[in-house]
Amino acid sequence: MFGQPASAEIARYPAEAFTAPSGTFALLVRDGAAISGGAFMTIDESTVEVKRMWTRAEHRGQGLARLVLAELEAEARRRGFRTVVLSTGPRQPEAVRLYLATGYTPLFDPALDAEIIVIHRFTKDLTAGGETTE
Repeated sequence: MFGQPASAEIARYPAEAFTAPSGTFALLVRDGAAISGGAFMTIDESTVEVKRMWTRAEHRGQGLARLVLAELEAEARRRGFRTVVLSTGPRQPEAVRLYLATGYTPLFDPALDAEIIVIHRFTKDLTAGGETTE
């Protein structure tokens, strides 16, 4: 899936996967244009999976993905979920840094070369307290 647009990834799932109560979208809009977003879908009664976090290239470096992630986590907490899982690929070092900085636990050895790992999986306990802020 590397290099495909978020719409292609989202289209792989039925619309119900990303609508309440099973999931949600978070979208940041500026001047009528979507500039950052993400979604989550239910894995089981206690776990959601964050899918396709993205920020338009010209808006990166402004903390927008952090805001989207914080909102997705807050919504998951409001709905009673306890765990978030997510994954990213080797060509997304910014995403890896974001997830590490916001309290996600890597399910891989971060000391290994990113290309060796291929899929970078993370988990976060939402019951541990604290919001996704810096």
